[in-house]
Amino acid sequence: MSRTAREPAGDSDALTRATHLTRDAVLAGRPPARAVRTVIGASWRRVRAQGLTPGGAPEISPLSNDELARRREISGTRPLMPLLRQHLIPACEATDQLMVVADVDGRVLWREGLTRVLHHADGLGFVGGSAWTESNVGTNAIGTCLIDEAPVHIHAAEHYAETHTPWTCAAAPLRDPLSGRVIGVVDVSGPVHTVHAGTLSLVTLAARLAELELRSAHDLRLHGLRSLAAPLLARLDGRAFVVNSAGMTAAATGFVPPDHIVMPVDFPGGDLWLPPYGLAFAEPLPGGWLLRLLHHGERPDDVTAMTLDVSGPTPALRLDAGGGSWAYEPSPRHCEIILALMSHPHGRTAAELADDLFGDHTRTVTVRAEVSRLRRVLGSAIVPRPYRILSGITVEIVAPADRATALPGSAAPAVARWRNDHR
Repeated sequence: MSRTAREPAGDSDALTRATHLTRDAVLAGRPPARAVRTVIGASWRRVRAQGLTPGGAPEISPLSNDELARRREISGTRPLMPLLRQHLIPACEATDQLMVVADVDGRVLWREGLTRVLHHADGLGFVGGSAWTESNVGTNAIGTCLIDEAPVHIHAAEHYAETHTPWTCAAAPLRDPLSGRVIGVVDVSGPVHTVHAGTLSLVTLAARLAELELRSAHDLRLHGLRSLAAPLLARLDGRAFVVNSAGMTAAATGFVPPDHIVMPVDFPGGDLWLPPYGLAFAEPLPGGWLLRLLHHGERPDDVTAMTLDVSGPTPALRLDAGGGSWAYEPSPRHCEIILALMSHPHGRTAAELADDLFGDHTRTVTVRAEVSRLRRVLGSAIVPRPYRILSGITVEIVAPADRATALPGSAAPAVARWRNDHR
């Protein structure tokens, strides 16, 4: 639609009526009087591919109170709550809206605001622990933000589910500023009459301020680790570097290190195959690791097998190489990319991969950035032009018995096709 659908302004009743007329025309197969915004059209195509109907109800139940408490405790968004409350709650209470923070799975962890608005949200199923993903409730700011990894405002009948059309919502991703990974979403929502032109800007600014606070805390901890690392590295010959527990480099000797590496899951220390550097030896330090590289140069033929395990609630990627095995927990987006590349051994162009991930072949800039991040993790196991897994690497996808339950938060067309191809 027009800019007013992205940043609503003016007569909220007129704007709401316009979204309903557009939605009714599209669902009836008629040309709408106003073009559907690109972000909305792509989302509607994704959720239709998932088999959702506009009148359908959510299929995923809210979390139990115990599980909700556990997720709050371990969430990387937890330290950001005081700042988000400071900047968003006064505005929300003044405009009859809610502040909502969800995790990377789209689960609502916190929602705060006036009691009457909370009761309104209860009627929509917008409660603590609910799954607010596209694959569960259709087009909505939290779920669509998680897929696009960009701020988005969705108003009234831009929602796919009929039950959510009385609502307006704006959301922005919360990122770890060093790794670039999305760790959650902050959302400002309310009844349609509360729509405001400044809401998206407000929530986006709050998210950026939260990321700056995360970076400040990272830098402080990294400075302490750097002080510990300096005398250790001074006594070593060869190439070595020190990283914190998140894989961020604190100091190095003998070479220019990467800014960030991904450490294996539940790693006790010892020999480690480290893309793209090959074999290394890892020694634990307080708050991090000392990594000593044991040979020079990158060896593209090190990786012999790649296994993506989506059979459980936490996906895992394992690589077998000449120096042993290595595993990590890929982000949801990286899971989607790896699955798409495993499904197309001859490779995908940036436009094809954009269609695989977003149902929108124009999103090539986003695709290139995401694959670049993935290649920093996997080294030359991912080959560009076209994007593909290096020839000679054996690939396997470990799926649950019911493939429809794999990657439940994903609405990527590539994932939907993979689920349907194996029914």
